[in-house]
Amino acid sequence: MNSKIIKTISYLGVFLLISGVSYFLFDYFIPANSNSFLIFSKKETNQTADITPTNPQKTEIYPGPKTEICPINGKLYTKEEKEIWSTRRPLMVMIENHNDSRPQSGLQTADIVYETVAEGGITRFMGVFYCGQVAGSQANKYDVGPVRSARTYFLDIASEYSDYPLYNHVGGANCSAATDGGPCTTATKAQALEQIAAYGWTNKGTWCDLSQFSLSYKACRREPDRTGSPKATEHTMYCSSTELWNIADSRGLTNTTEAKKTSWDKNYRPWLFKQEDKPATTSDATNISFDFWSSMKGYNVAWKYDSTKNIYQRSNGGTDHIDFNTQETITAKNIVIQFVKETRSVDEHLHNLYAVIGSGTGFLVQNGVKTEITWSKANRASRTIYKDTKTGKEINFIPGNVWVEILPIGNSVTFN
Repeated sequence: MNSKIIKTISYLGVFLLISGVSYFLFDYFIPANSNSFLIFSKKETNQTADITPTNPQKTEIYPGPKTEICPINGKLYTKEEKEIWSTRRPLMVMIENHNDSRPQSGLQTADIVYETVAEGGITRFMGVFYCGQVAGSQANKYDVGPVRSARTYFLDIASEYSDYPLYNHVGGANCSAATDGGPCTTATKAQALEQIAAYGWTNKGTWCDLSQFSLSYKACRREPDRTGSPKATEHTMYCSSTELWNIADSRGLTNTTEAKKTSWDKNYRPWLFKQEDKPATTSDATNISFDFWSSMKGYNVAWKYDSTKNIYQRSNGGTDHIDFNTQETITAKNIVIQFVKETRSVDEHLHNLYAVIGSGTGFLVQNGVKTEITWSKANRASRTIYKDTKTGKEINFIPGNVWVEILPIGNSVTFN
């Protein structure tokens, strides 16, 4: 063969190899949205970059008649959206609320968000993603986070949403031993990782635990400059909800549990969503405010009612609480305030416990009014049921997202 032809073929082969490697690296290590690329460019050129992400909620991804009811948030969606969520099971993501973690990504597209203290008066969220995420932050490849560690009481809540709920976190409280090889220094009731294993969430065929330590870079990655300013490493882990569902699929966990031949919602108990989405004629809950720990004002919460849109807008630590994916203030249709027994510093690691199994009191806030309620949860896998104190009947939510604020018994809540 002519030497020129051989040389040309060799050059072409090298070019194709380099192109393939470049494509692989770009696809796996650069987020799908262009803003993350701008952040990368900013570091290289030392120029100010526009990091404002695209707002996926401005344009409907799946337009069309909304005829399909979501079993978790009660809203209506299109048939195309249902076709997507009906192949999955609910995804729980632990999202931190340290000052340096804000603004977080993905809270607005969660169907339900639970909030309570993780440690030292600093609260943590568990987002329940199912229907809202389909129409949510599709444009952002790593769309939820910053993701942090597991806590036992969140496991009790996650267990309401599936036989084997998808539970995304970065490690968690575990049976830590003293440095000299001594006995376990973590209280048994606080050992989240051991409980995850005991529930069968790490077994073959029911491996629903999505600890970041067992996941690929494509599912979760650190983005220290995501919000435009450098963050400490522990506040930088973001995950892709799409990839988390793909991983679950590869483990035999879709809408069914392949190993058990059952549907995830066989024993799922939906809440009632029959409340009319209409402002009340007389309001007594246009502004709601409370602390989790009075000594930690940076984590106090206020919800302000917008009667025009019939939604509540959230502030955290005295400032509007923004979702990074939308660049807008987080809102809710329904707010539940649930009082539970708090036990602080149960071991030398200062772990706390919150008794979300049992019963107690609280408030439901919606349509500009508050309702006194009771709550009950019989065991780990049973559903938390809220009832109107006056009528004894189960409460009705407005179709839409729900925030559950879990406060220590005795905390005060201001309504005006």
